Amino acid sequence: MKIAPPGRMVDVGGRALHVHATGTGGPVVVLEAGIAASSVSWSLVQEKLTPLTTVVSYDRAGFGWSDAGPVCTARDAALDLILMLACAGYPGPYVLVGHSYGGLIVRICQQEFPELVAGLVLVDPVVRGEWREMSEEKRRILQRGAMLSRRGALLARLGIVRIALTLLRSGSKRIPKLMARVSAGNGASVTDRLVGEVRKMPKEHWPAIAWHWSRERSFSAMAGNLESLPASVRQLDSGRSLGDLPVVVLSAGKEVREHAADARLSSRGEALVVKDSGHWIQLDASNVVVAAIERVVREVRAR
Repeated sequence: MKIAPPGRMVDVGGRALHVHATGTGGPVVVLEAGIAASSVSWSLVQEKLTPLTTVVSYDRAGFGWSDAGPVCTARDAALDLILMLACAGYPGPYVLVGHSYGGLIVRICQQEFPELVAGLVLVDPVVRGEWREMSEEKRRILQRGAMLSRRGALLARLGIVRIALTLLRSGSKRIPKLMARVSAGNGASVTDRLVGEVRKMPKEHWPAIAWHWSRERSFSAMAGNLESLPASVRQLDSGRSLGDLPVVVLSAGKEVREHAADARLSSRGEALVVKDSGHWIQLDASNVVVAAIERVVREVRAR
């Protein structure tokens, strides 16, 4: 059963992207999801930020409620994001917030459109060094992830994913787990981890997430992002100065050298470790993410 989007569909030239905006005022805070996530992953953060300013979350091409598109690399996604904001009527400059792969996208937005970006919050951003010059182990992980995504697209087309997710939501665990192991082999642990992350979200969002991942295009979009990841990380000039741009970089669990180096690219940058959080900090410690965004918004308003 199709789930109605919470926001509106915005035409970006013959295809539509789902945009969910709340709050009023400026600067506009834009929330960019991770490589396999949608606007729903920001629900806790967006709700808490709404009294502060205008907050925009959206679904990249192929994910959530958005139509599929030619977006594959992080730069493609960055250009799509700026196009969407213009078509939706949200003027910059923006405070861009990116989780994981989304952190790479918003960095490239700032690189390509510095006049449109007033601040950055990077939430456990992808460690680019791991994928720029990949070890053989990393290469196998990436290839397997893309292969499993392509397999997931086939299973979604056949309706198998929808059946498994329906059984899982109804309380049955044995059959969905068995299907995951048959379809994914050693990748079943990845499936279990993703399900665990989804269960951290408010239960009212579970039907929408199940519907999203019952569709072939979600898996196809994820496969395209994974396959282009090495090219995507090379699209960013990693050592380029960020001047005095307000920047906060959040790391999950432990200090990450690359994250700290990114913060130092700005004279107003700060790197923080969220010790008791997993990778999805916006779910494990949403208040920390909200506080970081509030800080950047205040700095932008004070300029």
